[in-house]
Amino acid sequence: MSYQVLARKWRPKNFSEMVGQEHVLRALINALDNDRLHHAFLFTGTRGVGKTTIGRILAKSLNCEEGISSTPCGVCSACQEINDGRFIDLIEVDAASRTKVEDTRELLENVQYAPTRGRYKVYLIDEVHMLSNHSFNALLKTLEEPPPHVKFLLATTDPQKLPVTILSRCLQFNLKRLPVKAIAEHMEYILGQENIKFETKAVYAIATAADGSMRDALSLLDQAIAHGGGGLDASEVHDMLGTIEQHHVEHLLQAVIAGDAARVIDEVGQVAEKSPDYQAILADLISLLHRTAVAQMVPSAIDDTLGDSETIMALAQSMPAEDIQLYYQIALIGKRDLALAPDMRSGLEMVLLRMLAFRPYEVTAMPSAPASSKPVQQPGAQAVETAARVSEPAPTVEKPASANAATSEWGQIVEALGLKAVARELATHSVFEGRDGMTVRLSLDPAYEQICTSSARQRLEQALAAYYDEAVNVDIKLGKSDKETPAAQKQRKLQEKQASAEDAIRSDPFVQELQDVFNADLDAAVIQPSD
Repeated sequence: MSYQVLARKWRPKNFSEMVGQEHVLRALINALDNDRLHHAFLFTGTRGVGKTTIGRILAKSLNCEEGISSTPCGVCSACQEINDGRFIDLIEVDAASRTKVEDTRELLENVQYAPTRGRYKVYLIDEVHMLSNHSFNALLKTLEEPPPHVKFLLATTDPQKLPVTILSRCLQFNLKRLPVKAIAEHMEYILGQENIKFETKAVYAIATAADGSMRDALSLLDQAIAHGGGGLDASEVHDMLGTIEQHHVEHLLQAVIAGDAARVIDEVGQVAEKSPDYQAILADLISLLHRTAVAQMVPSAIDDTLGDSETIMALAQSMPAEDIQLYYQIALIGKRDLALAPDMRSGLEMVLLRMLAFRPYEVTAMPSAPASSKPVQQPGAQAVETAARVSEPAPTVEKPASANAATSEWGQIVEALGLKAVARELATHSVFEGRDGMTVRLSLDPAYEQICTSSARQRLEQALAAYYDEAVNVDIKLGKSDKETPAAQKQRKLQEKQASAEDAIRSDPFVQELQDVFNADLDAAVIQPSD
């Protein structure tokens, strides 16, 4: 017996075997079980997500000898013949090869005749958007009022090309791309049933490459099994796909975090020996940075499917949140512009070196300054598409006379610290409760608990130590406070300024005259207070 490819062997034969698309299956199952069946269905979605498969299962449900239901028996002659692709009353048409109006008319000539074997005559038209305008016109009337024994199942990857007149006569179901995890779990089930040894990382590499298509995933799986001689090894799968293993991407990022340009170039050289897809490397780096940022903000959300949660947490703890955002932005822009580089390798090297060139400086101790002088500016960098360093002088702020600053004075201190990103958010949303020796006590609303990261707290401590010119500890307690945070104070002042501006406009004699003469309304949304 000849070998049957996995995509055909494991094609779902009933709705319960389908992976994903629950929003579509629920509607079809309810329609079948409650005998509320439309005469025309349109299934849309990218390749390999189950459009034709759902159409065949629906045809089976309609013609099963046990009766119409969402659970066809699968063993009667009708079900078996549909499974084998030889059921005479299931007419499958590839619209891409039958675009002429004569083909459509020939197809519709037999619509009026009763089914030969089944309960319904089912027309399954794939890639229906390929029909010509004349073909659509020929189909239109029959599609609107078909005989009671006919059902139309249309499938397309490009519903935008269908005439509105066709769309309005069908129940439309949009099938989604399948998540990587869902594809990987289904492949692991198939590999278990086929008694094939595999590495989880190899399965996820294939699932990622499939780009949401189960059929593509199973085709790649067939190729990978053949490539690996009957098994799935992660390194061999990456070689087959032209991608690189995750640890190479982690090493690249670790070299950037260490600020070691020589190590960066060396790591790129090692990766280049595998003749990789450089676009895919940057995509993997972007994904790694995203997971690292999530780990910093919401550690419980880490997905440990690949068993690399410890590595992700270590990366999250080794750099501040603003660095991650900077690297992410540079990688994102670099991926877009990679095709413009003289060659892909040099393009990747420049993206990584740009991360080193524009990374923010560490906060260093700032000397105490006289009350009337400007505090020393904290160096920083900002990633923009021009990758230009932007320096903004800190405002001139006098130090409070007392170590125990009032709330109003805490806002002045925050402005003088020159904090960036999450550390600044932490400071502006905190209330100053007092200072006891080396300890600065702050309270933070529980709603902002997620910004109280160890990195942000450390940056705040370093900046305060430089400000007070002595070591300090920051003690942050979660809880509501009746005092006003710098962020709330700033928002209140903005609102007061806005209200004042609106009052000034409304009281203006000319504006009042316009309202009286033309019965005009004043749109407060466009009023902006002057600086």
